[in-house]
Amino acid sequence: MKIGVIAESFRKPFEESVKRAASLGIQGLQMYANTQTVFAEMTDAQIREVKKIIDGEGMAVSALCGDFGCDMYYTHDRKLIDREKRIMEIAKEFGTDVVTTHIGVVSEDDCRQYESMLEICRELAEFADSLKGHFAVETGPEKAITLKKFLDKLNSRGVAVNLDPANLVMCAGDDPVQAVFTLKDYIVHTHAKDGIQLAPFDTRRLYCPQHYGLEPESWDKIKETPLGEGNVPWDEYLAALKEIGYNGYLTIERECGETPADDIALAVNFLKERL
Repeated sequence: MKIGVIAESFRKPFEESVKRAASLGIQGLQMYANTQTVFAEMTDAQIREVKKIIDGEGMAVSALCGDFGCDMYYTHDRKLIDREKRIMEIAKEFGTDVVTTHIGVVSEDDCRQYESMLEICRELAEFADSLKGHFAVETGPEKAITLKKFLDKLNSRGVAVNLDPANLVMCAGDDPVQAVFTLKDYIVHTHAKDGIQLAPFDTRRLYCPQHYGLEPESWDKIKETPLGEGNVPWDEYLAALKEIGYNGYLTIERECGETPADDIALAVNFLKERL
């Protein structure tokens, strides 16, 4: 397996983040696709310029993050759907097949929201398939078995999973080790993140309350931590990934903390010791 990082996790200008990642021996870079660096309207020349910076440090792009919020899966916002498709095309230009995103919360029961999500995800999965790429749903809002049943219904090779073990622990209260085996046919990218669930909650209230007629949940029910300080069982989790033959990226994501660069450096060492 290879070590990656989300460029924005450094909270520094893009070129500085790339150089810092390279200095840590990181091999891959994931980038958000709604920044001044990567965006749906970027030209071929702009794509080449960003690639030049990454290539110059001997790194590759592990994935793009095409996360524009969950609304389009419930409202069928054509502008956002088309933007997601464009990001998939740009991802191929960057040399990666993977675009990750959150899609909302997959319900346990068939309902209006479920059918809406299914329709939009099927369209995006089929488009990804036409590019020989992957529309990768990030884990966490629901348990792995619920997500698998939903993805199975799409019947597309274009749909995939970005496995985030911390989100499964913090949000769904699920076992990330078992999730590896449950979702093994879909995993194309992973996030290396850790965390703790402080109290159980309805994930719909955190991710998309307005679409289920619910009051919003505060973020104080979960706590992200540096790798090894949360409830992700890393040795067992990495062993499970090896067992299913996963050889892709473990992309470090640090969304909080006062010293993200230091936390990323510690995460790199933490992973290297276990790979």
